[in-house]
Amino acid sequence: MPKNKKRNTPHRGGSGGSGSGAAAATAATTGGQHRNVQPFSDEDASIETMSHCSGYSDPSSFAEDGPEVLDEEGTQEDLEYKLKGFIDLTLDKSAKTRQAALESIKNALASKMLYEFILERRMTLTDSIERCLKKGKSDEQRAAAALASVLCIQLGPGIESEEVLKTLGPILKKIICDGTASIQARQTCATCFGVCCFIATDDITELYSTLECLESIFTKSYLKEKDTNVICSTPNTVLHISCLLAWTLLLTICPINEVKKKLEMHFHKLPSLLSSDDVNMRIAAGESLALMFELARGMESDFFYEDMESLTQMLRALATDGNKHRAKVDKRKQRSVFRDILRAVEERDFPTETVKFGPERMYIDCWVKKHTYDTFKEVLGSGMQYHLQSNEFLRNVFELGPPVMLDAATLKTMKISRFERHLYNSAAFKARTKARSKCRDKRADVGEFF
Repeated sequence: MPKNKKRNTPHRGGSGGSGSGAAAATAATTGGQHRNVQPFSDEDASIETMSHCSGYSDPSSFAEDGPEVLDEEGTQEDLEYKLKGFIDLTLDKSAKTRQAALESIKNALASKMLYEFILERRMTLTDSIERCLKKGKSDEQRAAAALASVLCIQLGPGIESEEVLKTLGPILKKIICDGTASIQARQTCATCFGVCCFIATDDITELYSTLECLESIFTKSYLKEKDTNVICSTPNTVLHISCLLAWTLLLTICPINEVKKKLEMHFHKLPSLLSSDDVNMRIAAGESLALMFELARGMESDFFYEDMESLTQMLRALATDGNKHRAKVDKRKQRSVFRDILRAVEERDFPTETVKFGPERMYIDCWVKKHTYDTFKEVLGSGMQYHLQSNEFLRNVFELGPPVMLDAATLKTMKISRFERHLYNSAAFKARTKARSKCRDKRADVGEFF
């Protein structure tokens, strides 16, 4: 049936609009020729998938419209129609098509609250993610794990997300610990495992098991007694960083007794990661240490750390690092972060940050809140601001209260059109160009004078 006719057929309800794709996938598995039955073949996947997925390939295509788009007639229905098609395409024979479909669904969920739509199809989505994690290659596994994270963020804490974690948790754990799997896939699965467990776990033993799984990975980067004073990075370093950050996130929801136990285990070993030659590992270790100090002092106001002098020396050296063998960008980034970490450890101070979203603003005033925000920002990308406005789970996490209801007129006044944004960026670019030209002219005049 031609697309224009197929598009106009009724597609309301839980299974409407997805029958043709599911039937095609079923027929393909029973021996039908792929070219005649499947919605996309290997040959036309690149063209057809791009035309289908281009509207969702970039989260900004959702985020720019914001919540106002849901008030437009037919837009929500059209979005759900496309998402049903993407869900069907997660069963496609082409790996590229499956990956594109997973990414498109993830981008849509990262930029819109679609709780009711997802609730009806969570089992189908979970089965698709499970299949892609088990049978897919590196990129497909990464796309599936990223979608699992956003799915749990949409569902929030409750029975539904617990079932998602119960199904996917063992598979994620297996991939994380599988030394033959792709490093990038293991890295994304580690972040996904931490986020899903943070949201959905209701079993304390499962939480402890997840912590131990992540510990078993990132502790391999600890400085051994026979090692030199510098930890050399390896291809596994990026995985160790993700496991450390996910572990730190879960530490914030542990009972006090477990937190004390973990602090005793890691407080004297974690500083060794500050000597890593990887700037991201040094920063991750530093921020985790600052958060651990915050937790320890929250439990005991007079908390005493035995190696405080040697630790502050290391932190101060990193905050004023001028080693020539390190890249300027890395040094600048490192110095900025470690100045804040040094203040946190020495003076118990945190530089408050302000995050604006719509008419609201949120103050990040502690390391726990900063680490939680950074983690969800990494998962949601440009959709983070929208979720802070609309997602009840995230609003509860950051103590923002119920979502603020805004009428269409207010939303319209808040929204900046693409043309206005283009004019603003052009003016800023011209101003920067003019400033650079003046600076060059001054240098030329000085050179001529001498």
